[in-house]
Amino acid sequence: MSQTELYDVLILGAGPGGYPAAIRASQLGLKAAVVEKDKPGGVCLNVGCIPSKSLIHQATEFRSLASLEGIGVKADVSGLDYSKVFKRSRTAADTLSRGVSFLLKKNKVDLIPGEGRITGAGEVTLKDGTKLRAKNIIVATGSRPRALPGFEFDEKDILSSTGGLFLEKVPKRLLIMGAGAIGCEFAYIMNAFGAKVTLVEMLPQILPAEDAQIASYLEKAFQARGVEIYVSTKVESWRRAGDGSLEAVLAGPEGSRKAAFDKLLVVTGRVPNTEGIGLESVGIKTDRGFIPVGDYGRTSEPGIYAIGDVVATPLLAHVASAEGELAVEHIAGLETPLRVDPLEVPMAVYTEPQVASFGLNETAAKKAGIKFATTSFPFRGIGKAVAIEDAEGMAKVVFDPDSKEILGAQIVGPEATELIHELLLAKKAELFPADLTAMIHAHPTLSEIVLELMRAAQGHAIHA
Repeated sequence: MSQTELYDVLILGAGPGGYPAAIRASQLGLKAAVVEKDKPGGVCLNVGCIPSKSLIHQATEFRSLASLEGIGVKADVSGLDYSKVFKRSRTAADTLSRGVSFLLKKNKVDLIPGEGRITGAGEVTLKDGTKLRAKNIIVATGSRPRALPGFEFDEKDILSSTGGLFLEKVPKRLLIMGAGAIGCEFAYIMNAFGAKVTLVEMLPQILPAEDAQIASYLEKAFQARGVEIYVSTKVESWRRAGDGSLEAVLAGPEGSRKAAFDKLLVVTGRVPNTEGIGLESVGIKTDRGFIPVGDYGRTSEPGIYAIGDVVATPLLAHVASAEGELAVEHIAGLETPLRVDPLEVPMAVYTEPQVASFGLNETAAKKAGIKFATTSFPFRGIGKAVAIEDAEGMAKVVFDPDSKEILGAQIVGPEATELIHELLLAKKAELFPADLTAMIHAHPTLSEIVLELMRAAQGHAIHA
């Protein structure tokens, strides 16, 4: 096929990094195109963030039926049809994917179906031979689930996160390898719908990147609902017994034990999609699969940028979006930050209770040798939390004991993933605890936990 017109920005991948970058480029007067081999929206929208949150929402509604007994209402849940739960999650994903296509068209971004490969400076070639030319190329090809030797995905017995999202029947016994955010969210969903869940983590706590005190709240909540949790434990092997049943060997501090299961979900990380996209044709080398980048996401090759899961920054959709917008604003000549500040990236886990955080926690502050202090406040001291019968959890802040500068915060409890942003905004705006306590918070609201936390940081919490 003949060579196409010249683009200002050509993006490989229409995921949460690629499509916002393309839209922002168009808003800035740049001619933009996105090459996408699958559905617009990428992993997050199609087989990640969005369908999983639909499942979590439905799991929470299903679990809440039991609370009706407290007011004399009995709910018959014997007719649960999980295939309908699954279909709702796909409806949400498909609706938003079509929405992304509409937004790209509305913003006059060319959406080019196919698989693109960099074949030279400013050149991308599709599988059908079509050559696309661009002044700037942004690599936003995302990542995929990490497979482990001996635990290769067949999406029948051994599931990736994608396979887990496409289950149309709740397994009786689910063994989960990896208790990070994805593993914990699946544990919550499947436990809520009746599966016997065993959660295994090699490190000493679930949610290894989170504050230990915060993670312990979630661990206790899971255990109270019957989730079996093994930390400092490895799934050594698995086998199919003669009767067709599946069995795994778990090795932990107390020795080895056997665990029977029907499905094994492996969620132990992700791998960047950097193979086969032509990086070698322009001399770009990867480091452990990731593309090294400098300021604004620039690679070693002029005119080529990389964003999102293909670079060694937090593998989060909102990080990819921020990096994509930053890159195109730099291309357009705007004055922008050099890069996304990892200490200002919110982390969110949508379990029940929810977990959210940003910046430094105690462990990270100690490791960095930073002088710090912490204080916390429980949800049981918040009227709204007590009124809605959801008062388990706490908020915690890490701050400089002298200047009172906020260094990080963590929340576990109701609506933690929403509440964290008031504290993050305060850090971003260089506000101090006194600035937040000077702001009147409506009563009763869950956000009052931020008010009380900031009072506690100054030594005068009211409802402690």
